[in-house]
Amino acid sequence: MGIMPDYFFKATGIGSVPWVNAYDACRKINHLLPDIPFWPQLVKLNPLEYMIAQFTEGLPLVEVNTNTGAVTLSSDNREKALSEFYSHYHADDLEYFSIGPGYAEGLYSMIEFVKENPGKGEYIKGHITGPVTFAAGFKDKDGRSALFYPDLLKTYAKGLAIKALWQVRALEKTGKRPIIFLDEPYLSCLGSDLLPIGRHEIAGILKEVIDYLKQRSEAIIGIHCCGSTEWPMIMDSGVDIINLDAYSFQESLFPYPDHLKRFISKGGAIAWGIVPTGDFAGRADIYELYERLVSGLSRLISLGLTKELVYAASILTPACGMGTMTEKGSDDVISLLSMLSKRMRGK
Repeated sequence: MGIMPDYFFKATGIGSVPWVNAYDACRKINHLLPDIPFWPQLVKLNPLEYMIAQFTEGLPLVEVNTNTGAVTLSSDNREKALSEFYSHYHADDLEYFSIGPGYAEGLYSMIEFVKENPGKGEYIKGHITGPVTFAAGFKDKDGRSALFYPDLLKTYAKGLAIKALWQVRALEKTGKRPIIFLDEPYLSCLGSDLLPIGRHEIAGILKEVIDYLKQRSEAIIGIHCCGSTEWPMIMDSGVDIINLDAYSFQESLFPYPDHLKRFISKGGAIAWGIVPTGDFAGRADIYELYERLVSGLSRLISLGLTKELVYAASILTPACGMGTMTEKGSDDVISLLSMLSKRMRGK
């Protein structure tokens, strides 16, 4: 952070979509969200594109069912598996940690599409499952997730960091500046029995991934959490963008006025997940979304931030991924998002 943002309500997506044709998905995304196109996770096309399975290649002690996308934490040959992982990690072997076409067809399709149709946008968005959500997402034979094994949690954080760097390098081939979101829905469990690690450990793990990327790239880093969470911890992590469900959980942001003011004053941005994708999907129209968004913007301005800065620091997104929606439902979400972005940008 430090350089003032220039987003001014540019819109992008979260990741998962219900569409099953990669080229058509990329064409649709670039048409409706040309300022920050995102590569689509085609979860209904291939179970290996589920948010845990998609990022398992090259990581130790994970077993993936290629038919269902289910992931299991293994204990077989533990020492050997960890040794092999760290030998590639310390060698900065990015290709070893690549995300293959069989796990992310939308990534490869988007890169080729944008190369051929560069448009005028400056950015391209990617995403990877964050370390806390990833480690919580699969269990061993005793029913314990990787969150219960501190050494594995640190290992997976390092693995996801280097995989994210590989993704940054791949996206840079489009000539656009990458924005990478760490998808961390599990952070909404902070403070509950579902999360067996504390705030200090979580903060350290997030910071490790963010610092790794910032030290090695010019990528812009965001964190997406679609529930209520401890936003000051995330704002203090070094992240550039925080992304929340601003339709259902906007109130969760405002108990922390000092953190918000400092975060935005230093160049941080808010990605307002203003178009609902869950229970309220299909019920909201552009007028309601506009009013909800303006209400949030006004509350930021009331903290003593200028209108110009608050608007420049605002990105628009759906509330969450759209992978569980119907194709028509997701079409409606993206269209509403596009219309709201144009309205806020005066186009």
